Amino acid sequence: MTSDTEAMRNHWWWRPGWSVGRRFYTWHLTFEGQDDVHRLAAEYRAALAPLGECVTLIPDQWLHLTMQGIGFVGETSEKDVDKIVAAAGERLAEVPAFDTEIGPAVIDPEAILLHVHPDTPVRRVRDSIRAAIGDVLDEVPEKAEGFTPHVSVAYSASDGSTTAVTTALAGLDHTSARVRITSAQLIVLHRDRQMYEWETYATVPLG
Repeated sequence: MTSDTEAMRNHWWWRPGWSVGRRFYTWHLTFEGQDDVHRLAAEYRAALAPLGECVTLIPDQWLHLTMQGIGFVGETSEKDVDKIVAAAGERLAEVPAFDTEIGPAVIDPEAILLHVHPDTPVRRVRDSIRAAIGDVLDEVPEKAEGFTPHVSVAYSASDGSTTAVTTALAGLDHTSARVRITSAQLIVLHRDRQMYEWETYATVPLG
């Protein structure tokens, strides 16, 4: 167990532009049918459950690897979104499906997260998605730099020390999970209920 912080803060503050009812087009990698990912996430949920409302545990359905946003629904043309999906289809066809691993966990100021290793294939998927957005829009949202591929298993729901989380995870077998990535998902995301939930807009296969 490692920590990138000495204190944790509540993840669920409202970022600029966000509010109840808002929806956002964004690309994620999701983990339907990924039994090993679900196994590892369940181990962390069980270990963290005694912390109660101090943490938000992420169920298997909403596990994700955040990739690249496009924009809010209502501010982004659906026609442009469809063009981005088509462009991503062409570009991701040149990116082979791949295996990678996630874990063990790192304590971040707002989350307990699992880093991805090796992360080069994930970065290639994101670069291809950004290029597809650039094929359609004059400006690609979000920075290319500073991206760290990770999968969160829980979010901090309060402010305080990392001690309780560190103690809860101290006896956990810090294994990793094997992941097979064969596609990227464009989703319509919201966070109305202190959870990132979504509907899938398009699934684009890798080559």
